[in-house]
Amino acid sequence: MERICRLLNDALTPYQAHLAAADADGNRQLVLRDPQGNVTLQRAVSSRQLQEQSLLIDLVDGLHRDVQIAEGRLQPCVIAALQQRQPIHGTFAS
Repeated sequence: MERICRLLNDALTPYQAHLAAADADGNRQLVLRDPQGNVTLQRAVSSRQLQEQSLLIDLVDGLHRDVQIAEGRLQPCVIAALQQRQPIHGTFAS
């Protein structure tokens, strides 16, 4: 887990990520702190999200988005509009 935490810290600089010990279900609390030490985000993540590369990439992408929202740099309605424009995987446009 130390390696994963280092990767998260590198990906989310200047924020610091901390992973708590796993609970009975194998989930961990991920706490993201700003440079002043204030909690910016807190989220439960599964061990699978931390072990599978594609899920870890999705987790980091989601954290980047959530940090932008928390900082007021991105509005949730903008995300919804962007998601509406993205083609759904496995379908073909006519």
